[in-house]
Amino acid sequence: GSLVVNYPFDDDEQGIAVYSTSPDDDVFQQLALSYSKENRKMYQGSPCKDMYPTEYFPHGITNGAQWYNVPGGMQDWNYLHTNCFEVTIELGCVKYPKAEDLPKYWEQNRRSLLQFMKQV
Repeated sequence: GSLVVNYPFDDDEQGIAVYSTSPDDDVFQQLALSYSKENRKMYQGSPCKDMYPTEYFPHGITNGAQWYNVPGGMQDWNYLHTNCFEVTIELGCVKYPKAEDLPKYWEQNRRSLLQFMKQV
């Protein structure tokens, strides 16, 4: 897990981790930022220092392919084949949080989700 919003493209022609710009890159960045700005820990960019000390996401967002390459990912497929603008929101450093921690996750992301929905 991590705490970041990632946006297309998740893949590039060379199959390496480099920024892969989509035709709507500016829109995807705006959508991702609308979410991350409302989550203070995410927006700071280094939310999982204990687990991933070198991981840094400026303003809590990243281009998927720049982070790591995912050939045939769902958000790229939806964008290319259905014109659906999809982002992937990683909600926390722990992949499988305990049930008692879920209310905390809700509080950390409630405002982000509302701001994200306003983008429609």
